Order: sequence, then C-alpha cells, then structure tokens
Amino acid sequence: MSHTPAARTPAQAAPSPAVATGDDRWRTHAVVLALGTFAVGTDAFVIAGVLPDIARSLRVGIGDAGQLVTVFSIAYAALAPVLAALTARWSRRTVLVTAMAVFALGNVVTALAPAYGLVLASRVVAGAGAAMYTANASATAAMLAGKERAKAIALVMLGLTSSLVLGAPLGTAIGTGLGWRATIWFVTVLGVLAGLTIALRLPSIRAPRPAGLRQRLAPLADRRVLGVLAATVVVFTGIYIPSTYVSVVYRPATGGDGDRVAILLLVFGVAATIGNLAVGHLSHHFTPRRVLIPVLLLLTALFVLLPPLRGSFVTAVPAVAVSGALSFSVTTPQQHRIIALVPAEQAPLVTSLYQSSLYLAVFLAGGVGAAGLGVRAIGPGRLPWVAAAFVLAAMVIVWATGRRPAERDA
Repeated sequence: MSHTPAARTPAQAAPSPAVATGDDRWRTHAVVLALGTFAVGTDAFVIAGVLPDIARSLRVGIGDAGQLVTVFSIAYAALAPVLAALTARWSRRTVLVTAMAVFALGNVVTALAPAYGLVLASRVVAGAGAAMYTANASATAAMLAGKERAKAIALVMLGLTSSLVLGAPLGTAIGTGLGWRATIWFVTVLGVLAGLTIALRLPSIRAPRPAGLRQRLAPLADRRVLGVLAATVVVFTGIYIPSTYVSVVYRPATGGDGDRVAILLLVFGVAATIGNLAVGHLSHHFTPRRVLIPVLLLLTALFVLLPPLRGSFVTAVPAVAVSGALSFSVTTPQQHRIIALVPAEQAPLVTSLYQSSLYLAVFLAGGVGAAGLGVRAIGPGRLPWVAAAFVLAAMVIVWATGRRPAERDA
C-alpha cells in the first residue's frame, strides 16, 4: 500500500476541520445513529411480510400492494441526493432529527389512510425521510470517528442488518396478531424514539462550509465516484435477485413451508449482521478494495454453486448463511471508498448517491429476477447464475476503477 502523497484536486481537498472531529465518543454516537437505520430498515423490510393483509384491507391485488415497496424504493433513490443538497448547510443533528420526523409523518399517514392512493403517496413521504436519514447518518458517523470511520459506518449499518433479524420479524408478528396498521404504528414509534434519542444524545455538528452548486456536483464529474456508484448498482442487483425471490429460489428446500422460509430469512439476517461487523474491522486494517475483491469472488462462486445446494434444507441453510455474511460485507467498504474520495463537506452528497444506487439496485433486481423466472432456460434453478454474473461484473468494475493513488492511500 503506497504512502506517497498524491496531488489533490479541489474535489479531493483535505477534510474541513469543522466537521472532521474525530470525537472519542464516536462509538456511542454511531450506536445512536444505528437506532435510526434500524427504524428505516424495519420499514423497508416489514411491508413484504404484511402484503396479503394490506391487499385485503385496501381491496387491491397483491401486485398493487407490492407497489408500496417499489414506490418507497424509487422515492428513496430519486430524493436522496436532492435532499442532501437542499440540507447541505443545516447542522447534521437538525438534518437527522428532521429526517426522522418526515419518516414518522409518512408512516402516520400510511397507518391512518383509508384508501390505496393515499397509502401509496404516504410511502413517498416515508421514503423521503428514510433517504434523508441514512446517507447523513453514515456521513455523520464517519465525520465523528475520523480514522475509525470504517468501524463507525459498520456500526451505523448494524441497525440495518439488525432490522432483518429483529425489526422485520417482530413487525410481521405484530401485523399477524393486530393487523398491518399496527405494524406501521410500530415502525412510527421506532422512528419517533430514534429522532428523540438523536436530538438528546448526538452532539451539534455545525454545517460544512458553504458550497456553490458546482462544488456540490463536483463528485459527479469524478470517474472514481461514478465507478463506485456503478459497482454498487451492479453488485446489489446481483445480491438482491436471490434474496428478493428467496421463497421461489429455495422452494425445493422448503417445500413452500412458510416456517422454513422464515428460518432461512432469520439465518440470512444473523449472518448479515456478523458479516457487517467483521468487515468493519477488516476495512480499518486493509484498503476497502482489498476487502471487496475477495468478498465478491467468493459471492460469485457461491451463486454459481447454489443450484444444487438449494435442493435440500440441510445444504440451503449454510448457503443462505454464507450469502448473508458476504452480501452485507459489501456495503461498508463501498461507503468507505466513496467517502474517502471527497472532502468531508461533500460526504453527505456522495453517501446519498450511494444510497440511491442501492435502492435503484433493489428496483432493478425485482425486474431482472422476474424476467429470469419467465425464461424457461433460466427459471428458479438457474436464477442464481444471473446473480453471479452481476456480482462478477461488479468485481471487474471495482478492480478497474480502484487502481488510483488517492484510493490506495484512503
């Protein structure tokens, strides 16, 4: 790893001391921020568990009910960079508390809305709050942690992976017993509690120095930033193809038994949490690219080998575990890479672009997976091979776009 200083362009200038605090209490602050990502993750994942109840209650088909997930994802992807630019001069605490307020408001409307159209619109509001929150949470944690930023990002993302293990299953159970609106109230309470905790416990970080529109958009002219974003879209499209259609891909192992599918999802979530934490430590000691390339190669190999492993529950469980651990070992290094490429005042913008790329991938995975299932030569049995092709392509992008001095020194 080279230690020779590289010449820096204005877009790569040293971080502003106003925000790069290196606060010794960064772990506590990262955990506080993780409460918000837990709420956001629960909202994103729990809707799928109560879709039948939503469809019956609103008198629409399952496909129409599924659009609530799609609209949330599209709103998140489209609004994240816009909201990051609009709130660039706000203090980070103000942005985060406002984001949780918008998120909670969207969910209140969802819980109270009597008709499908208003529920659909409310998911846009909730998606806007989620988009404003997640990108700023990662950037704020990185600012507070200084050189420990990889570990801080991993802790913030722990809220997201924990929502897979705890939030979504608990929310689904609440919906089963009390109806889907009770699930949405549960998510609302999580958002309110997260917002209050942030308001009380997070330090006031003054806004970065004012930046003109050209400076704010400068990262989009950086091919390295675009390379990270492209790799993010491609790799997470591959990752989410089998996870989106988990009940179909693993049907030979589960026999359509809902309890077995739930076990697979639980195993995926637990493994994802472990993988996220482990890679946070690895990214602190090795460059993100050196962590990513082996992870992506292993994930490609797993998806290639998945067709025979899906035939038995005994082999499906470890396959899902490895898949979860490797899949969530990608997000922390990718965020570390993109934050390292820009000065601190641009971190919220590039992390918002990263989050937009992630949710664009969720949207694309649904379409690509559906198309693959409709092709007889692919179907559920070979759908993991499609995922493998995307992950391998992402590995090539990471390899091709990472051989630059600025990133090697990151």
